Amino acid sequence: MLRQAQKLQQQMMKAQEELENASHQASAGGGVVTAVVSGKMRLDSLAINPEVISPDDVEMLQDLVLAAVNEALEKSQKAANDRMGTLTGGLNIPGLG
Repeated sequence: MLRQAQKLQQQMMKAQEELENASHQASAGGGVVTAVVSGKMRLDSLAINPEVISPDDVEMLQDLVLAAVNEALEKSQKAANDRMGTLTGGLNIPGLG
């Protein structure tokens, strides 16, 4: 039993490291705004097509940025939940995902 627990702990540590090194990309507005989020749930980059930058429609640009960032964050969280779920067999262990 102890050996199994140690093996699971090693697998979880490896999975956590892989998740932290992953990146997740999402776009909004047909690709005019693209966000890349790290596995650590941090925004790594944000690309905005200059054609959509208009002082007359700042709200639309803000909405596109929010949509892209939130989708990338959701992808990152889902990847973490999926990966940890496979290791824990669906058990809800606090602090893991």
